[in-house]
Amino acid sequence: MRMSRHVERRTFLRAAGATLAGAGLTAAGCGAGSGSSGGPVTIRYAWWGADDRAKKINQTVALFEKKHPKIKVKTDFQQYGDFWKKFNTQAAGGNPPDVFQNAIGFLRKYDAKRVLLDLHTQAKKGNLDLGDFRAGLEKFGEVDGRLLGVPVGSNSMGLIIDERVFEKAGVTPAPGWTWSDWDDALVKIHDKAGVAGDSGPFGVMYLYDLILRQNGKAFFTEKGLGFTESDLVPYWTEAMKRVRTGLYADQKKVEQVKPKSALAAGLSGGEFTWDNFTARYSAEGKSSYAIAPIPTGDGKKTGQYLGSLMLSGSARTKHPAEVATFIDFMVHDPEVGRIMGYDRGVLATNEQYEAFRPTDPVSKKIAAYEKQIAAAGTLETITPHPAGADVVEAAFLRIAADMALGKAPVEDSAKQFFTEAKTALGS
Repeated sequence: MRMSRHVERRTFLRAAGATLAGAGLTAAGCGAGSGSSGGPVTIRYAWWGADDRAKKINQTVALFEKKHPKIKVKTDFQQYGDFWKKFNTQAAGGNPPDVFQNAIGFLRKYDAKRVLLDLHTQAKKGNLDLGDFRAGLEKFGEVDGRLLGVPVGSNSMGLIIDERVFEKAGVTPAPGWTWSDWDDALVKIHDKAGVAGDSGPFGVMYLYDLILRQNGKAFFTEKGLGFTESDLVPYWTEAMKRVRTGLYADQKKVEQVKPKSALAAGLSGGEFTWDNFTARYSAEGKSSYAIAPIPTGDGKKTGQYLGSLMLSGSARTKHPAEVATFIDFMVHDPEVGRIMGYDRGVLATNEQYEAFRPTDPVSKKIAAYEKQIAAAGTLETITPHPAGADVVEAAFLRIAADMALGKAPVEDSAKQFFTEAKTALGS
């Protein structure tokens, strides 16, 4: 049996801890909240997600407490919007959870407010192993040299398709297909399959980011927006033409079926989103779904990168060593990987990735897709979003949706977006 380097490191640290304990010290050092008094320590862990995610996470917490009996974990979860409302209130009051689920769009925002713990310090103390991550993911949560989050999984944008619809239309997406090919596919799906080719991608910030990247720009720079109104207006103008001609789904119907996706509801043949959302469509819909490659302009440059949910620590925590120990366990322990599966994306460390062998068709498709795009050698590095990026993303989605429902023309919608974005970004 192969013994991982992580297990070997833990064995060493336990031995070192025993030696230090004899001298009245602990392996965690004498930092604040190390729990060196010997009594139990309680940390708070919060995340967003559905009930199924909560069930899995609570299983992993129980496993952690069994293996670390002196650390108790109090859990809390809500849906996405409710999570951030509560978190903002807690952070403003100086009492955020000790450890919490996080995403790239919030790193600079909460770093600027001094909410996030720099985990590099705990890594140097031996409480957090930053080795054995897939595809350089260990640096995903770095901002200006500080480690503000550790990935729990990876995902990338893809085109989720209804396989039956695409087959009926005679469309077979393949790596290297272009936007021109995709345009032709929309028409074939509309004419031969009798549904819209796409749900309407014009409000998906991360897709527009890839399109901009394919053309030498990006949605965000480190300090603000990386594009102008003259970029956005043609993009949205073409989108509205496709809504009117039925190549994109009827947006009133899209709104009516929410929270179900338009693709799962049978309103379209495809939808751009994160690859790990494929499981959602399979649960909601009645067809068979797959992940198609992102179209390109030149057949090569997709602009793609691996994104990730991550775990962050609070700069206010009284127990930084225990927080780091908890995060370390959650990203490295093989049994945690087997419990979580691909709920938050393809598992971030090789130890967990190798421990979870997907047996269901959906997870196999997700793993195969990420393997395919990694093997292509075209993955790029995401730019850490500026503070306020979360507000900008919400504005992009909301304004695009209102525009598609006929509440405002394209030019006015673009102006409104840039006005709100500049306010959110402080520029």
